Amino acid sequence: MPPPLSSPVPSPSLPCFLSLLSLFFSLVSSSPNSPITLPLSASKPSPPPDPYRNLRHLVSASLIRARHLKNPKTTPTSTTPLFTHSYGAYSIPLSFGTPPQTLPLIMDTGSDLVWFPCTHRYVCRNCSFSTSNPSSNIFIPKSSSSSKVLGCVNPKCGWIHGSKVQSRCRDCEPTSPNCTQICPPYLVFYGSGITGGIMLSETLDLPGKGVPNFIVGCSVLSTSQPAGISGFGRGPPSLPSQLGLKKFSYCLLSRRYDDTTESSSLVLDGESDSGEKTAGLSYTPFVQNPKVAGKHAFSVYYYLGLRHITVGGKHVKIPYKYLIPGADGDGGTIIDSGTTFTYMKGEIFELVAAEFEKQVQSKRATEVEGITGLRPCFNISGLNTPSFPELTLKFRGGAEMELPLANYVAFLGGDDVVCLTIVTDGAAGKEFSGGPAIILGNFQQQNFYVEYDLRNERLGFRQQSCK
Repeated sequence: MPPPLSSPVPSPSLPCFLSLLSLFFSLVSSSPNSPITLPLSASKPSPPPDPYRNLRHLVSASLIRARHLKNPKTTPTSTTPLFTHSYGAYSIPLSFGTPPQTLPLIMDTGSDLVWFPCTHRYVCRNCSFSTSNPSSNIFIPKSSSSSKVLGCVNPKCGWIHGSKVQSRCRDCEPTSPNCTQICPPYLVFYGSGITGGIMLSETLDLPGKGVPNFIVGCSVLSTSQPAGISGFGRGPPSLPSQLGLKKFSYCLLSRRYDDTTESSSLVLDGESDSGEKTAGLSYTPFVQNPKVAGKHAFSVYYYLGLRHITVGGKHVKIPYKYLIPGADGDGGTIIDSGTTFTYMKGEIFELVAAEFEKQVQSKRATEVEGITGLRPCFNISGLNTPSFPELTLKFRGGAEMELPLANYVAFLGGDDVVCLTIVTDGAAGKEFSGGPAIILGNFQQQNFYVEYDLRNERLGFRQQSCK
């Protein structure tokens, strides 16, 4: 959901948060064998009617998302990052509990915690939900016979708080069978909002299979959040890690800035042990994640070996230091389903934008640039056959992503103006320091079949219609 675009919402106090948690304490009471397919839907609140204003929202949200992916924040009570989401997120329905309760969760490859809004006491400030009935997006543990609060000495508590969390388990020995202390509450700060709650052990109900003892966050308080998030990153609490998936794949429907009931498919594959490639896919190996103290999130991302960018067939000369992650975590390219428009570090963006401007023989539409936050924009009114240079991303291993025009430009003003849908620091007024230099967003992944081959540590893709 979109982060606030005006003044930040004040974060609730920690005592208030803990007070809400106390209301919940009364609740203390294997992986799939075949591919599972889930519907994947574009998840957006109703956008503003003005398309220019809506684009501005998307640009701002993409930049806020990039800022947090580049500089993930941690707190004394949690090392698991959670990031704001834009209008352009994609959701999947997941069912938890006995009997199952189905909730829409944002599919996010840039984080690893799975969480949902929880209990009738759930408090959310400046939040948007995908339906007119917010209660339909809230999980009620008291209605589930399989819901258990995660214990402090449970090793899975360390997935959220780190391996030293047991030192915080007062009056509990690590091997004590009678310890009743719960896993400490998580309180995750991100941008202008937070989410917080306690960890549950629940049953995840997938088509044809129940997965017991699935660890999920039960958030009782949030600000500026979507209805919930399903982390698909590399960390232990992510959905792929807990299910032991060998691969997962998706095909993102094309977005037209409006609500739709159409959906495509997310496939969870837990049995593929073959090293064979899927027919028709181009593959590039994942790049090793940088290990940086205090930046746990860098170990969660999916890094790709982007080698070259071409505009209209011309190679853009990008300094090599930006194409690989350094020991400090700066540089490199990640793919992220939670970012809308692809982000490029300022130095890279200026080189790419300059090449577009050189090849597009049209006047700049600076007024539209000021309204939308996108640039460069060009006035193409009066042109019978306007053309725009091809944009191609070339990866390690020879894989090339030749983007369709609809994946990297937006036509506005009755198709009289065309804008490049890539964002950079300058649009936000300042440079984002550190972190990935390029974040491949979901707008650029539209109508591509994308496969995360976890067993063989590689990403595969091919262009196709996702209808």
